This record gives sequence, C-alpha cells and structure tokens, in this order.
Amino acid sequence: MALPINVSDLINRRVIESARIEYKGDWNPEPILHSICAFANDIDNWGGGYIIIGIDEENGMPKLPVKGLNKNSIDRINKELLQKCNLIEPRYIPIVEQTTYEGKEIIVLWVPGGSDRPYKCPAAFPTEKAAKSEKVYYIRKMSNSIRANQLEEKELFMLANNQPYDDRPNPTARIEDLKSSLISEFLYTVNSDLYDRSLSQPISETAVSMHLIGGPSEWKRPLNVGLMFFNERPDDFFPYARIEVVDKPDPTGIGMTEKIFSGPLDRQLRDALSYIKNYIIKEKVIKLPDQAEAVRIFNLPYAAVEESLSNAVYHKSYQIGEPITVTVTPDRMEITSLPGPDRTITNDDLQNRRLISRRYRNRRIGDFLKELKLVEGRNTGIPTILHAMETNGSDMPLFETDEDRTYFTVILPIHKRFLQTETTTVPKKKQRRNLAEVKKFVVITLEENGNLSTSELVKELGYTKVTSTLSKALKELMDEGTVRYLEPEKIHSRNQKICLVKTMNKDY
Repeated sequence: MALPINVSDLINRRVIESARIEYKGDWNPEPILHSICAFANDIDNWGGGYIIIGIDEENGMPKLPVKGLNKNSIDRINKELLQKCNLIEPRYIPIVEQTTYEGKEIIVLWVPGGSDRPYKCPAAFPTEKAAKSEKVYYIRKMSNSIRANQLEEKELFMLANNQPYDDRPNPTARIEDLKSSLISEFLYTVNSDLYDRSLSQPISETAVSMHLIGGPSEWKRPLNVGLMFFNERPDDFFPYARIEVVDKPDPTGIGMTEKIFSGPLDRQLRDALSYIKNYIIKEKVIKLPDQAEAVRIFNLPYAAVEESLSNAVYHKSYQIGEPITVTVTPDRMEITSLPGPDRTITNDDLQNRRLISRRYRNRRIGDFLKELKLVEGRNTGIPTILHAMETNGSDMPLFETDEDRTYFTVILPIHKRFLQTETTTVPKKKQRRNLAEVKKFVVITLEENGNLSTSELVKELGYTKVTSTLSKALKELMDEGTVRYLEPEKIHSRNQKICLVKTMNKDY
C-alpha cells in the first residue's frame, strides 16, 4: 500500500518533524511494537508518526549508505508484524508500505493517531522464564518511546473521548463527497507513489490508503479533514470555513474592500496569500549615499504574513462557525481566528512572544499543510514571524487573546516608513511656500521616499515644474551638506538622484 507522502522527503525529514520519525536498521519487534503503541496513543496530538525499517540512524539522520532489508525477509516481517500488532489492546494495525530507496528494500510503517486510544502492549515478549508479560501504555517524549507514568496514564484516559475534530468521521457526509480529482492533485503535488494508483482505483481505496475514512465497517464515513481538503465546498459541512480579507484605509469605512476566499483549505490559503502579496504588500527601495546596494523594505514582510495566516488555518477550531479574518488598516494588519491558545500558553508567554504549544488542536490539518509546504515544522512558526519582522526593520508583532481564550489575534505593525502623520505628510496641492518651508518639505520627502530625481521631487511636492524657490532651496541644502547628488560626477544625467546626507536639526 503506497503512502500519501513522498518517501524521500519523509526519510530525509524535509516535511515531518524528527520526533515523529524512527529509523530501525533491522526488524526488532519488541521496540518497534512499543513505538507503534506510542505513536498510536498520540498523547500530544502530533498526528502519530513513522517507523522506517531498513535504515539505521546516525546523529538524528538516516545513516548512509542505506543498509536495507533482505528481500527474502520481507514476507516474514509482514507476517510477524501482523502477529505482534494483535498483542496491542485495543487492536491496532499500522499502514505498511514496502518500497525501494537508493536501491535497497525498506519497509515504512505509517502510524496515525488512533481513534480508540489509549493503547497498551506487552512490555516484553513471552520467554521460557516468563510466559506472560504485563501490558503497559507507551507514549512519545521528544524522539523516544517510553513507558507512561501514572499521571501520563491518567492523561491518556482523559484523551480517550477527545479525538481531534479534524480526525473524526463526519456523520452527515458520504464517501462520494471526497473528490478524486482533488485527491489526485494533492498526491501529484507531494510526489506520492500513490498518485498513479489514484487515477484508476475507486476513490474509497485511495481514501483508505490516505486514512481519510473512519467508522465501523457498516458505517464508513469520510473524516472531517478529508472534506476540508478534498471537497470543493467545505463550508457546506463547516459553516464559515473561509478566510475574509478586509482592507480598511479609512476608519469611516470609505474605500473599504472585502474579499472572501473559500474552497479546500489549501486553496483558500494560497488564494488569500496571493491577494495579500499582490494588493496589500507594498515595497520601497531606498538608496543610501555611502552604500552600493539599495535597501528594500516592505510595509509588511510577506514571510510574516504567510506564517501568521497559515498558523490561523492550522489552529482554528472548525467546530466554531466563524471565519478567519484579516483586517488591514493604515498602521497594522490583524489576523484573528477562534478560539484562542490553550492555557499551557500563559499571558506572560504571549507578552514575551513565546508561544510553544504542547498539544495541537488539528493533528491532520497540520500534516497536509506541512506536506504541501504551507506551514513550518512544530513550534517554528513564531520564530519565523519574529525573524521576518526584525529583518524588515519592522516593530515586533503582538499576540492578543482574552481571559476566556475565545479568540487569538496576531497584530503585525506596518513599517514606520509607510506611516503618514500630520507632522510629516507633505501637502500635495499646489500652494505658495516660503524658502524655509520648501527646504523642510524637501528633507521630509526624501526621508519618506528615499532618493528622488528632480522631477520626482517636483511631483511629490505638488509642483508642475522646478520653481525658483525650490531651486534656491536645493542649492542651500547642498551648500549646507544636508542633501547632495547621488552621482556628483554626472550632475546632468537623466537618471541623477538627490539623496539625503543627514537629517536636519535646524528649525526652518
């Protein structure tokens, strides 16, 4: 059975976090069974994990060259695997794929979080001295499968009736609501070996391979995550499962535009990001007199917007009939989703921008977004946002919620270079100004816009031509050393720019 993920990306940890992958050089049933049990228990709602048999681990990465398995042993391993999995209570069988990597045979076990957790298995297999072994619960801690302690066992039982919403069967849907074209498009995008098979086999078989169907055999239904990604209208099943982008240039609402993005979650995310990139994000290029390379700044760095909106799609509750909203005003962008973060993230964490969540709300949505490279790995989103804002020279973002954690808002401040205030805005209409005023507005205009040609400066000041006052103002500013030509040796060049040497401290 082929997996809905590119095996090479999986082995080299390009998509799935390292804590969710185990390498085993050979078939060693006891520790492998413990790891199957631990991944199935999925105590942190990571989405289970993968066990790769036939590859050793070295410093957290696959050891090269790949060891591989003896081809003649594959059938024996599969039979033993089924036999050992029957020892798990309740019964749990992982999804198995036999494949070739770098010319060697390997077996990949996909172990999604189970719907009947908690699971337990023998601590040791029967021997001559011990005919029967105690069955215990195993969980994942970082990159290890360990025996759960008493508190962790209680936590597992508390989670028994709390299966993540995205991983539950939808009672109102039918398997036919999953669209084969969307599934095949996804498999092609992630370069899965399951793609070719999806073009010819019944959609139900493909959905089983992708773990998109749940429920008892007489009542099979698509999982919610399948409807979110592989149905053209997820909002038919999850009201307001969409993204709304509102551009509000004026507090009164004058000139406001609103765009609604719906459809499969990955499509609405891509479409919303494309709209923001093309119509909301602005760039300024500033040439500095003592630097060869120009400085490029943005009102909002795209990487920060992308990560913030992707995280909102990932962590929103689709049981709440409210959209994700993106509101853009002259001084900020606010991205709001419902509900807020869990209480393991304290108010102090929010103020200090330390948002490390132990347990995820949507374990399957995250997997699909990661495979499509639309979100970062576990707990790396906030550092990505902070780095993007810092690199752009923007103020740091703010994270807001209320006491009851009913919402979560990410506030991304607009870069100060794009803010216009009453004290710095240059009047655009033509009017008489004295020499001191013209000198002041020349400096303000260069501060806000960077280097400008004489014609560009004339336009920004609201003139139709170079006036005698402007000409005199430029001469005095150059004599004072406040402004200068960017290329003094080419004063009469058509591309000549006037640049600011230093900010004036004089009261004009």
